[in-house]
Amino acid sequence: MAKQRITAIEYIRGIAMLGVIGIHTGAYSLSNPAINIHLFALLEIASRFSVPVFFFVSAFGLFFKQNLYSGFNYADFLRRRFKTVLIPYVVWSYIYMLHAAWVSGDPTVWSLAATGEYLLFGLASYQLYFLVILLWFYLLMPLWRQMIRIILNHPVRYLSIIFFCQVAFNYYSSYRLEANFTNYYLNLAIQYRLSYLFLHYLFIFLFGGVCALEYNRFQILVIRYKRPILAFFLIALCGMLAHYYYLLFIDHYSLEEAVNIAHQLSPIGVLYTLAAALFWYMLFSLSPLPAVCTAVLHSLGEYSYPIYLVHPLVMYYLSAFLTHNGFIMTNTVTMIFYLTAVVFSLAFGIWLKKAGNYLPWLSLLLIGRRQPVKLKSET
Repeated sequence: MAKQRITAIEYIRGIAMLGVIGIHTGAYSLSNPAINIHLFALLEIASRFSVPVFFFVSAFGLFFKQNLYSGFNYADFLRRRFKTVLIPYVVWSYIYMLHAAWVSGDPTVWSLAATGEYLLFGLASYQLYFLVILLWFYLLMPLWRQMIRIILNHPVRYLSIIFFCQVAFNYYSSYRLEANFTNYYLNLAIQYRLSYLFLHYLFIFLFGGVCALEYNRFQILVIRYKRPILAFFLIALCGMLAHYYYLLFIDHYSLEEAVNIAHQLSPIGVLYTLAAALFWYMLFSLSPLPAVCTAVLHSLGEYSYPIYLVHPLVMYYLSAFLTHNGFIMTNTVTMIFYLTAVVFSLAFGIWLKKAGNYLPWLSLLLIGRRQPVKLKSET
């Protein structure tokens, strides 16, 4: 039973990693003003569950088989998690800052103020904010243990309340809150709130923890309600796409504007995240997959951490290559760009695993341990 769960979680990491690269490929595809809006929807809208689902997976791994009523060594917990997350986060932040200074010729990135902001808010590269939020979840682990202990008394009731609070909070933060205060530091905190404020992903994290602690019951429910879960996922996906097309055709937003509104923190986006977590878990737990699919998902899940960390560099140089050779991001080129980014990023993860056998300090600096780890799931 545990092996089946581990397989499902690993495959979810793999599919989420494909989604993350898809989102970032969509951003590059905007260089072509004639990009196909439906391909863009696949890359940027259908993949929006990806980052939030990583928090579901992380919490699932953290809480699986954990005893909430036994002693908890908080110092040891932080030591181990900070080794896996904080060290690579700082190292990769400096790698991206150094790279930005090199390609731009602007040394101000190394100023004390700029470095402080970059590290505090995960600004060195657009994907690093995930690690900042994850660190906050780790820091507050005793609080989550207490909250989940209460939630387990009435899981449906309390999770429903937290879900609706999540929708309301995310809506206000995404569409209403503005950095227009007189205090510089308050404005800074509001301006970069999406890069560090863990409250945006609190529901999906707690939901993952509850599912892990109630694993047997969760597994039974997934089997029993597999058809409603499929319907829920399809309805939520249609809702995401309907929102996107409405913004394009009715409100006449640009593609970039539309995707900045129809994101994972929108009300339908929060619902879609929940639906996707249930759907992918159900699919990978209950359905046998072709051998090729399992091999790909296993590799992506196993190396998801180094892939996540390196893929923006891979995509930057792929884009530079295409620009230098006069390629336009047509539909075909966009898909080749996407697949090449996946393959090269995966190749880096495999290389790092082998290099770590001879240079253990390299693995320690880049992924926090000798061997590549899954993207912050402790399974």
